[in-house]
Amino acid sequence: ENPQLSSLDKTDLAFSEGSQSLYKPEPLEKVLNGDVLNILKITIFFQLSERAAMDASYVQELDGILKEARTIENHLKQKRESLKQRFTVIANTLQS
Repeated sequence: ENPQLSSLDKTDLAFSEGSQSLYKPEPLEKVLNGDVLNILKITIFFQLSERAAMDASYVQELDGILKEARTIENHLKQKRESLKQRFTVIANTLQS
């Protein structure tokens, strides 16, 4: 036994030696495979989240385009009705 070790150091050494028998380290390959799988899961999750956000922005953009198209359609219908009325007035004037 080494006389330079304090009783605290001896306790730490005994604990670490005893704990080694209870702790069975997993093979590095198994640990890395688990980490790689977790990284892949997280990566896939973030990619799906980004795509969902993009899809939501596309839906908003399409909603805006549809609103604009409806506005233009209504404006054109009003213009057509106005032209019909003007042509009716002109036709009536020509017939008189």
